[in-house]
Amino acid sequence: MRLLRPALFWLHLVAGVVAGGVVLLMSLTGVVLTYEKQLLAWADARAVGASAPPAGGARLPATRLVEAARRTRADAPSALTVRADPTAPAAVHFGRAATVYVDPYTAAVLGEGAVGVRRALRTVTDWHRWLGREGEGRAAGKAITGAANLAFLVLVVTGVVLWLPRRWTRARLRQIGWFRRGLSGRARDFNWHHVIGAWTAVPLLVVVASGVVISYPWAQDLVHRAAGEEPPPRAGGGGRPGGGEGPPPLLGAAVDRALASAEREAWGRMPGWRTLQLTLPTAPEAAIAATVDAGRGGQPQRRASLTVAPATGIVERWEPFDALTAGRRARGILRFAHTGEVAGIAGQTVAGLASLGSVVLVWTGLALAARRLLGWRARRGRRVGESLPGAPTRPTIRPVALPPRAP
Repeated sequence: MRLLRPALFWLHLVAGVVAGGVVLLMSLTGVVLTYEKQLLAWADARAVGASAPPAGGARLPATRLVEAARRTRADAPSALTVRADPTAPAAVHFGRAATVYVDPYTAAVLGEGAVGVRRALRTVTDWHRWLGREGEGRAAGKAITGAANLAFLVLVVTGVVLWLPRRWTRARLRQIGWFRRGLSGRARDFNWHHVIGAWTAVPLLVVVASGVVISYPWAQDLVHRAAGEEPPPRAGGGGRPGGGEGPPPLLGAAVDRALASAEREAWGRMPGWRTLQLTLPTAPEAAIAATVDAGRGGQPQRRASLTVAPATGIVERWEPFDALTAGRRARGILRFAHTGEVAGIAGQTVAGLASLGSVVLVWTGLALAARRLLGWRARRGRRVGESLPGAPTRPTIRPVALPPRAP
């Protein structure tokens, strides 16, 4: 046990120095992305505006809306989103490349929303996930951020162990559990590192551990095995969901029936739903899938999926979150625990504050490591200088016996 603490300290130090730069970048970009969905929704609403429903309030068929947006772009649309709010525009998605808003009552194209805000946030996301790499370079960027995230998990776990005092006293807890005034230099960095680490340990553990699950397939499989089930087969990556590329969708009466049936099912089973996203089919006999969301986009426990038979428009399957296997539920929760969205705006705030705290943790940790290195070099230089021939030697101080005091 005496050697365990020094070993953990050096593991903590080396992991921080090696991965500190990438962790700092991911933490900074994580802070910027804290309220990404809310910011995009606000900016798009200001750029596009609201739709005015007619007296009848009937929305146009899905094919009319998709075709109107399709004429504005060369790539293929992948999905259509409608909202329960009658004044909200419909959104036609072209993968992750673009979203075109359409008036659901007139099929007038309203534009792509806040393009500048979306582009800026996408750039920040690219740096957060792939270090700003494009194309084939994203694989290398993802490998680096994944390894840095794994090192960050080591930092959080070892940091918690190192923070624990050898003796639990009120004075010791006050010293490492709250900020102290009047400190500077190494003492200030040491205090900030310990205090912020203590207060952000739990949310950082959730954010970082869920990031490892997102980064590595073996970690995803581990979640399923921990739930007592076999991991599902891996789905092949296609270009259409990510970039709007691929075969054009098959539009027609089947899609119109599917949207109408999905909306009726949503009102019947989930009256408080907010959005309904219909995946546009590319095969004539394939069931048409849709997702109904009663949350704000990052709460899988408030979602349900359904499939509609294209020939009849009958809903063949309704699958709420509770009907999923334990492993799939855990995967969904962990995916959005990384951003805190699973707990709503409060969870996003906690995750953002934890990311901000990790910025200070990395900065103070690197500063402490740099001071340790400079101190070691200075001590080593003194020892080398003292060992050189002709170097002055330190005088030997001998104890002197004092005469006894007079009575």
